[in-house]
Amino acid sequence: MKLKIIILVVFTSMILIGFIQSFAMANQINWQTYEQGIEIAKKQNKKIFLYFHADWCKYCVKMGETTFVDVNIVDLLNSRFIPIKVNADDEQKIAAMYDVKGLPNSWFLFEDAKPLNRLPGFVDNKLFHTILKYIATDSFQKVTFKEFNKFL
Repeated sequence: MKLKIIILVVFTSMILIGFIQSFAMANQINWQTYEQGIEIAKKQNKKIFLYFHADWCKYCVKMGETTFVDVNIVDLLNSRFIPIKVNADDEQKIAAMYDVKGLPNSWFLFEDAKPLNRLPGFVDNKLFHTILKYIATDSFQKVTFKEFNKFL
């Protein structure tokens, strides 16, 4: 009898842990490496969000703690883009390809990895969410960002 209870408790605990882990993963950005992200974007025909950061950069840390934990931003990045995170110190060749001089530094790329637009510096949740919607909906092809922002 005790053995059945122990097995039941262990089994229930494993299911609960799995559920908690999958929930936590759903609320995080699914960051890719540069090479993997470019390949995935081409296969899935999705735009790319390319984010350059460094561990010592206080505004990069701030974006990680504020902007990139916003549920709406996480959802948009994971569903409509292939998010790529590049440490500019560790991957200097890639940073040089995009002429990264300051951090944080973000790029939006088309599905074929050609540059769409650059977004330098720290961006707060509200503005970043609006920018994501503007690019994800291809509104940049029809109206200016200023015009798009009026309708929100």
